[in-house]
Amino acid sequence: MQLAFPAPLFDANASAGGGALGDLPEWDLSDLYASEDAPELARDMAWLEKACADFAATYQGKLADLDAEGLLDCVQAYEKIDLIAGRIMSFAGLRYYQATTDSGRAKFMADCQDRITTFTTPLVFYTLEINRIEDEKLQAMFTENAALARYKPIFDRLRAMKPHQLSDELEQFLHDQSTVGAAAWNRLFDETIAGLTFEIDGEELNLEATLNFLTEQDRGKREAAARELARVFGENVKLFARIHNTLAKEKEIEDRWRKMPTPQTGRHLANHVEPEVVEALRDAVVAAYPKLSHRYYALKAKWLGLERMEVWDRNAPLPTEDTRTVDWATARKTVMEAYASFDPKMAEIAEPFFEKGWIDAAVKPGKAPGAFAHPTVTDVHPYVMLNYLGKPRDVMTLAHELGHGVHQVLAAKQGELLSSTPLTLAETASVFGEMLTFRKLLDAAQTKEERKTLLAGKVEDMINTVVRQIAFYDFECKLHAARAEGELTPEDINALWMSVQAESLGPVFDFMDGYETFWAYIPHFVHSPFYVYAYAFGDGLVNALYAVYEEGDPDFQKKYFEMLEAGGSKHHSELLAPFGLDASDPKFWDKGLSMISGMIDELEALED
Repeated sequence: MQLAFPAPLFDANASAGGGALGDLPEWDLSDLYASEDAPELARDMAWLEKACADFAATYQGKLADLDAEGLLDCVQAYEKIDLIAGRIMSFAGLRYYQATTDSGRAKFMADCQDRITTFTTPLVFYTLEINRIEDEKLQAMFTENAALARYKPIFDRLRAMKPHQLSDELEQFLHDQSTVGAAAWNRLFDETIAGLTFEIDGEELNLEATLNFLTEQDRGKREAAARELARVFGENVKLFARIHNTLAKEKEIEDRWRKMPTPQTGRHLANHVEPEVVEALRDAVVAAYPKLSHRYYALKAKWLGLERMEVWDRNAPLPTEDTRTVDWATARKTVMEAYASFDPKMAEIAEPFFEKGWIDAAVKPGKAPGAFAHPTVTDVHPYVMLNYLGKPRDVMTLAHELGHGVHQVLAAKQGELLSSTPLTLAETASVFGEMLTFRKLLDAAQTKEERKTLLAGKVEDMINTVVRQIAFYDFECKLHAARAEGELTPEDINALWMSVQAESLGPVFDFMDGYETFWAYIPHFVHSPFYVYAYAFGDGLVNALYAVYEEGDPDFQKKYFEMLEAGGSKHHSELLAPFGLDASDPKFWDKGLSMISGMIDELEALED
């Protein structure tokens, strides 16, 4: 395991709006460190350097000879190192994402990463030696020592990588050069994206504000924004193509050395999910395109009075949509009431995010676009980043990210090594939080038109979460397969992008010149290859979970909190079993997709 700040996983459907929003909160990072030159940070950095050296001196070459108690001490010492390294890099990384164009913050994060990578390089032996311990001996130690057995999921994940492990020397080399490999290209992407400027009606805007125009009522403004996005992406497409070519080739080389059978294998192993489960999800969604996105967008074209739709109409508001700006206080009240109506405990966990500086909401120059919730470390608390501009969908983004935050707070009791939830389940609480908020708003709808607008908005969000993300996944699969055959020109990547767009969006769409470059700004392709299917996984899972909730299981809340509290200590099959759900059953995904289809049925019925 590399001890470093992971790039935040920016949520795909984060959106924005505009208006008088009230007092937007900013992060107070002092729970991590007060400043770059805080004595506590210097103390922890010095402790980390010594702890890593001491760990290597104490344990290298000796893990196979440890008894159960000795191995437990080793694991817990490693966990403390992970905690301190994570605390430092969380602080450096969060400051950086507040202002990615600030060279001082960028340097501070890079310097911290360099030092920690150097400190932790001697720890590479840890995973390698654990995987050389005989299965029978390890199992006997688990039987003998319950405290050690609690860490069994960690050992299981490490040992899943055993067939793909390289020599000690090669593993150390890869760890050592990581800061000038993918991490450097990630940073180049982030800083390039944050520094892009767009001009709309004579005003210079960043990416977030420009993307926001795609949700304007005025079709002319939407078109202007789409064409301006295409212009700027086109001007920078060679750089983005270079980034993708380099990262895909680097991944192909490492995968080849590790004998990974497919480019997706590493992600599936990291997610603790079987490839056949992901393929069942992917196939179910692709087969459902006609009854989901194709059918919905045909309806939407009718509502908008259009025979054909363009890409700038995909996220257009309905003519009946409320154009009022949702101020921050209203957004907070809406989400908190929805959480409390499910269970007061959920609202209690969410409250400190608003009160204690755990949310950074405003759009600011140089701030990273999108939204995320970062768990930091288990003895602090998560931080939520938004770019809140007051659209109704921003309220859903708040509900989504706050769901992540609640999940991360609950999972923290597992400790640093067991708290991290596999990506397949990481979207569960976030999507469930959105669903609770949506259902509360839908129940309060006063008119047929209001209900239709809410339903349509939810269907769009689900299509963006399920259909769009599986199309993204297919694009990545094609991209990595093509890159294995040789260098890709920008035109090659553009063609791969367009090959999934018409299929997923449907026959009602035309595609303007320049749309072929819109792959360039999606951060998931750069930061976390093949992550995107986790969104569809999470949405399908939550739809199935919500159906169980609506059926009135009296213990649902208890089971739900236990699932979140488990963090990464259990496999998805164990976590879903109490609800009578099994993600390995292909019919499981059909159940989730039928909820979306049922909402479209209702929208069609409202037309009569």
